[in-house]
Amino acid sequence: MELRGTGVLVTGASSGIGRAIALRLASEGASVVTHGRDRARTASVAQLVGGRAVVADLATAEGVAALAAEAGAVEVVVASAGFGWSGPFAEMPGETLEEMVAVDLSAPMLLTHALLPAMLGRRRGRIVLVGSVAGRTGVAGEAVYAACKAALDGFAESLRLELATTGVGVTVVVPGAVRTAFFARRGRAYDRRFPRPVSAEQVAEATTAAILADRDEAWVPQWLRVAPAVRAVTPGLYRRLAARFGERL
Repeated sequence: MELRGTGVLVTGASSGIGRAIALRLASEGASVVTHGRDRARTASVAQLVGGRAVVADLATAEGVAALAAEAGAVEVVVASAGFGWSGPFAEMPGETLEEMVAVDLSAPMLLTHALLPAMLGRRRGRIVLVGSVAGRTGVAGEAVYAACKAALDGFAESLRLELATTGVGVTVVVPGAVRTAFFARRGRAYDRRFPRPVSAEQVAEATTAAILADRDEAWVPQWLRVAPAVRAVTPGLYRRLAARFGERL
């Protein structure tokens, strides 16, 4: 898909992966609308990319609707906004659970629902959902986050089949650990010795390449595809390895 002159909305663009994607897409000539909750940081990124900033809270349906209305006619939507929480599921605050499902799962679907009809009318567009390897394998201490990302995978696959002849594509970006503030915000630092975290810029590069090539998936790094394959073929072995080398609560 050609990006020069194409209208793009990037959610969660005020920091981390979203910010890196917004900058990278702008370097390809895209007209970028940046979204975030922090007004100053979102405006700062918008200035860097020469685009527009929209501040909205994706934890509410009203916030998603306001973002869709203000974004205007965009042909690419990159749903990057999200957050994590780490700890035993039984100890997770109920309000945090509800907010995570709203932001990490409901918001991308609601935003797609709002902006997809115009894409279908133009017979051109791409929905890009930033998922996680956690959604393909599961992670101890991140049951709700992993569930949201797994649900996004199911949504993407089903929607992709529906849109096969429409000119609108669906891409899922599947990163592993990324060097951003995500881990500090979830309440626990990344403490695995392997795999080493990748940069947000690497995720942005893979995302941009996938959009340009109309690809359905982008793994960062590529070798992470092995983990869900092992889980699918030998689930018992996978669980033993995950219990031994995975993150501890």
